[in-house]
Amino acid sequence: MTINQPPLSGSVEQKLREEVAACTLILNSLDILGYSGHVSARLPDGQHLLIQSFDQSRASLRPDDLLICDLDGVVVAGPEGIRAPAEVYLHTEILRARQDVQAVAHFHDDLATTFTIVKNRPLLPVKNHAIRWASGIPVHPDPSHVSDATLGRALAETLGQKQALQIRAHGQVIVAESVKHLLIDSIHFVENAKALYDAHMLGEVEPLTAGELEDFGRTFNRDRHVHKLWKYYAGRAVDAGVVAADWYYAAP
Repeated sequence: MTINQPPLSGSVEQKLREEVAACTLILNSLDILGYSGHVSARLPDGQHLLIQSFDQSRASLRPDDLLICDLDGVVVAGPEGIRAPAEVYLHTEILRARQDVQAVAHFHDDLATTFTIVKNRPLLPVKNHAIRWASGIPVHPDPSHVSDATLGRALAETLGQKQALQIRAHGQVIVAESVKHLLIDSIHFVENAKALYDAHMLGEVEPLTAGELEDFGRTFNRDRHVHKLWKYYAGRAVDAGVVAADWYYAAP
C-alpha cells in the first residue's frame, strides 16, 4: 500500500493533529499506551500544545478530538465541555523547561515499571537503539499523578536534559524533537526494557558499554532510522485499519 498521501490541509496544526492521533493509535495497537496515557506536541507558537482529552479513548482518537492547551494547562480550543487530561501538567512543565522538546509521551508499561520497584535493578541500555538514553534514565521518586503545576515542575527537574525518565511505581515519560521521533523512541524504550528483563532471567547481564554505544553512534543516522520505522509502523496501521489512509501523518 502507498502511504505517502497528500495532506488534508496545508496547516502545520493539521499535520501535527494527524501525527499525534496516529502516534497514539499506533502505540495503543502495540499495547504500549493503554486506557490511560497521552501524547502531546508543541504548536509552532511555542506556547500551546495539542493533547487528547481526559475521556477520549486511546483506541479511537481522531485529529479533531485533540485539544489545544496553553502552558498553564488551560484548554483554549476544543469540543465544548471537554476537559484536559489530569496529567496535562506533566507535558506543559516539560515543554516550558525544555525548548528542544517538541513532543512528549506518557504511558504505563508494566514491565518497564518493574525496574523502579526492585532494588539494584536499574534500567540500562542493552540494545543498540537505546543509545538515545546513553546518558541515563532517571527515576522520579514521587509515584503520584502529575496533577498540578508544582508536581509537573518537580518531574521536569528530575528529567533535566535527559530524553526519558521513569516514574517510580507509575510509568514512563519520553521526550523527542518530533512526534515521529517520539513514536520510535517509545517503541525502542519498551523493547530495551523487555530485552533487559529477559536477560536477567538468563543470567548475569552485560549492558552495552559507553564505548560500544559511542561506536554505534558514529554510524547511526537517527533521522533516517526514524523515517524508515515510521513508514513501517504507519503502513502496518493503515493496512490493519487502525488509522485512516488519507492522513498526512503517513507522509515522509
